[in-house]
Amino acid sequence: MDKKSLSVTAFALFSLFFGAGNLILPPLLGFNAGNLWWLVALGFCLSGVLIPVLGILAHAKLQGTMFDFAKKVSPIFSTIYCFVVYAIAIALPSPRTASVTHEMAIQPNWDSSYLLTSFIYFALVFVFVINRSKVLDILGKILTPAILLILLMIIATAIFTLDFNFSPSQMTNPFSAGILEGYQTFDAIGAVVVGAVIIISINLKEKNASFEDKRKLIVKAGLWAGLGLLLVYGGLILTGALFADTFDAEITRTELLRGISTQTLGSTANLFLSILVSLACFTTAVGIVTGTADFVRGQYSDSNLAYKITALLGCSLGVLMGQFNVGYIIAVALPALMFIYPITIVLILLNVSPDKWTSPKVFRWVVVATILFSVPDFLGSIGLAESLDWFFKWIPLNQHQLGWVLPSLVTFFVSNLLLKQDLKRAS
Repeated sequence: MDKKSLSVTAFALFSLFFGAGNLILPPLLGFNAGNLWWLVALGFCLSGVLIPVLGILAHAKLQGTMFDFAKKVSPIFSTIYCFVVYAIAIALPSPRTASVTHEMAIQPNWDSSYLLTSFIYFALVFVFVINRSKVLDILGKILTPAILLILLMIIATAIFTLDFNFSPSQMTNPFSAGILEGYQTFDAIGAVVVGAVIIISINLKEKNASFEDKRKLIVKAGLWAGLGLLLVYGGLILTGALFADTFDAEITRTELLRGISTQTLGSTANLFLSILVSLACFTTAVGIVTGTADFVRGQYSDSNLAYKITALLGCSLGVLMGQFNVGYIIAVALPALMFIYPITIVLILLNVSPDKWTSPKVFRWVVVATILFSVPDFLGSIGLAESLDWFFKWIPLNQHQLGWVLPSLVTFFVSNLLLKQDLKRAS
């Protein structure tokens, strides 16, 4: 694979990851973290960069579809998991991109409704999705460089013109707050969804490439995309921290980003911000709808009709959900994320681990443990945890809404130890 293929694939991966949540979440994190911005950045980048990159590395290893991520648990579980993830993806993060575009790019400049914006927005998404073979080139050659250029202008202006005087942090647990806010980027889910889009796109463009060549291309592109996300997230969190004394403490995510843009880019802020938001959100919506349509097509013997119908339904759902404001969509997404995100993280980690440690039995036991210990976080997100607090409080890290972490880790090691002992007895 040549350098051109690598750069196009890396830019495409970055643009598919970098959408609405990635743009509006980091600045407010830094704004609230103050002098502890670096700690919240570590947590955010753990769930928003490291895990997604590992997801792409797992795709490089499997070179299949999202179904392959969970098939070791069981084919039935994998099918259910895929449908749930794709349903969440087209129902929440995809419409959120239209809502963010409206609030930051359209509403400040024109008096129009959420419905009109989401209708035009997803009509364009549908056009891109139908032109499936051109997705990689369009994202990698045109849209992503423009996104990065505008972002770097905002971040660089803030870093080189402001004094590094930080306010005291408003957070009690900045590291875990960063991890949980990283859930809202949907990047771990994005890794298993858009990673499959990249695999199919590469197969369409590089039909004669070997498995190993494609693996190397995907790994290198994933690492470069991850580095880009790391720099951008860190820069946006630092920028938010630098402006902690400039804006009202109750400022919203979208208002803060708009205010930072105005402070850094002056009279041209609205134009630049409109372009940035539109591009960043649009590329993610294209990736989500394309990935969902690819999956459904695979379930129906590579039917192009199934692909087009799914793309149309995904865009129609985007129009319906895109009518709600950003805050509402983020609030609605939280319960789903608190349940599906731990499962997705565990599947990514298991798939990227050596095969000798990840037999089907290990997959099953670890995933079951993750599901069971994700229940308290899910109940907490819908306001039902207090009545069962006497039962859940003994779970380590439960107070940080990460109660699934240690049980899953212990199950991984114990299951491998037990299986190893069984093999010794059998021999």
